[in-house]
Amino acid sequence: MKTLSWSDVTPEKLYLNRRQIMAGGLALGLTPGLARAEELTPNTWEEITGYNNYYEFGTGKEDPAANASMLTTQPWTVKVDGLVDKPGDYDLGELLTGLTVEERIYRFRCVEAWSMVIPWNGVPLAALLGKLGVQPGAKYVAFETLVRPEEMPGQKMGILDWPYREGLRLDEAMHPLTLMATGLYGKPLPNQNGAPIRLVVPWKYGFKSIKAIVRISLVDQMPQTTWNMMAANEYGFYANVNPTVDHPRWSQASERVIGAGLFGGRQDTLMFNGYGDQVASLYAGMDLAENY
Repeated sequence: MKTLSWSDVTPEKLYLNRRQIMAGGLALGLTPGLARAEELTPNTWEEITGYNNYYEFGTGKEDPAANASMLTTQPWTVKVDGLVDKPGDYDLGELLTGLTVEERIYRFRCVEAWSMVIPWNGVPLAALLGKLGVQPGAKYVAFETLVRPEEMPGQKMGILDWPYREGLRLDEAMHPLTLMATGLYGKPLPNQNGAPIRLVVPWKYGFKSIKAIVRISLVDQMPQTTWNMMAANEYGFYANVNPTVDHPRWSQASERVIGAGLFGGRQDTLMFNGYGDQVASLYAGMDLAENY
């Protein structure tokens, strides 16, 4: 696959601020070898920030952009607990101090069979976990989203069992592609895209990339995850992009490309969203239809 550069993605008017420091005065680095995506029409800031699933702000794709501005993201505290050497309640700036923010251009594939290409800024989750100290018994990383219904109106609707929960196997969390995103297009992460910090796992369906994280737990058992709890026959724990395993209500063999014309162009979906050469070894010997 082609390794994309910023010139492939960013219009000049947005490019100018791409070296902005994102969290607590951190140095900003670039890892071009990890910023891989199949060559696609780049998505605009407006498309990325205006078309989202974020049920804390409503079920419509435009609801997050319309409703998320009320969310207060400063100050922001993240609880770290479980099988970790340095547990505690961390201010976000303190949590990220000493970590290098990198630019990553990733394909994004929603379980609903639409896709984008998104330029993120963030820190590798492996670097963050290394700073916190993972204890030998840890096998999984669990995450929780903020619960604040007075600012997140979707949480008053009873759509899901709040807080939103997600999790990764430890080797998935430590993979160099796995990112804790703090920005987009070189700007601070917009509220509707998960500010101030979210997970990005580019070879998995988008619902795994939990937003507005307030808790990170190192655990020894597979954690419960929101959509798997709601509909286990439709949403598995792994949620790896897999064109050969359909959702019970639609095919996953192809995807609608956001921004590709009035009705969106379609293209074949790639195994592991095109990152198979980097992540397939994580699942060697596993039945990926059973472990969906």
